[in-house]
Amino acid sequence: MWGWTTEKAETLATIWEIPDHLWEQIHPVILDMDPPRGTGRKGADPRRMLDGIIFRMRSGCQWNRLPRELGDDSTIHRTFQGWVELGVLEGIWAVLVEGGEELGRSDLGIAVGGLLHGQGPFWGGSIGRNPTGRGKAGSKKSILVDAAGGPLSVAVAGANVHDTKLLRPTLESIIVARPEGTQNLCLDKGYDNPTGHGTVAAFQYCPHIRRIGEEKLDRWGEKTLPARRWVVERTLSWLSKCRAILVRYDKKASNYLGLIQLACALLWYRRQHRLLF
Repeated sequence: MWGWTTEKAETLATIWEIPDHLWEQIHPVILDMDPPRGTGRKGADPRRMLDGIIFRMRSGCQWNRLPRELGDDSTIHRTFQGWVELGVLEGIWAVLVEGGEELGRSDLGIAVGGLLHGQGPFWGGSIGRNPTGRGKAGSKKSILVDAAGGPLSVAVAGANVHDTKLLRPTLESIIVARPEGTQNLCLDKGYDNPTGHGTVAAFQYCPHIRRIGEEKLDRWGEKTLPARRWVVERTLSWLSKCRAILVRYDKKASNYLGLIQLACALLWYRRQHRLLF
């Protein structure tokens, strides 16, 4: 039975290879969604394939520049694209989120939305002129996190897509079932418009949207930091540590989204590790 202690958790180093404890949890997902072929040539080792995908996600290198000890680069790339189509990486993410809920330290009653602009390829899916980057091609990532910053959903669009147009696909792609009762949703001023308010109401959230032109002041009349917004900014900062996410090199939006899903899954495992060890 999983549990947690009040002792200082053992620091988990940056994950470049799948730890044994993590592999025990996600291996059944891979076997279920991408079972080995019954006949023909033996397939590649899925654990080595996943290690190669993680290396590429963290380093941002080209697929054909992966270290040879990780396996054949074409096989890793082909496996990655197959897993994206099958939803394997999304399934891994969902299992680790559910594991965090079982530990009893996840608060899904409060959700916080955030956005991050990033550089993208010159052509491909979900690409647009970045208004914050002198009109260069770029992508926008919309992410929803729980009260502690655990990512629950993500959507990708061109950098020229308005924030509110990404809100609905973000809320629709939540990786686990919403808890019963009323959930609070914290959003910034970019969603203070009829579309933003209408979308929040359609999904039956209790809205907490900062009004345009509103400045929150403390009792001394000075500006205060926006409540709870920091948790999503911290999560976006964590994801930006992965170079293939910070700078989009993938032409296919689905491949780029798959890398983000894998990074989100690893964030949940880090939380699990802190509570278990």
